[in-house]
Amino acid sequence: MNQRILLVDGTVIKDTYHGATTDTFSLEEAISGLKEGLQLMKEGGKTRFVVPPDLAWGNRGAGSKIGPNAALIFDIRLEKVIDR
Repeated sequence: MNQRILLVDGTVIKDTYHGATTDTFSLEEAISGLKEGLQLMKEGGKTRFVVPPDLAWGNRGAGSKIGPNAALIFDIRLEKVIDR
């Protein structure tokens, strides 16, 4: 999938739309908010998810870019679904 991850203030955390590669991961690896949303999407679909902190990384945050209790915005285009 291609994805743009933003903080609610508009800071871009990650953007694969302009790169040569897409992101590939299993549903089990996704944060709770994406697990729920991705299951509703069809291959080729594009959507925006606003994920509250409790369905993202919660009070622990993730690395130096995503602080504790951060809500996130995901702009996603689901390129291909692979069953494994």
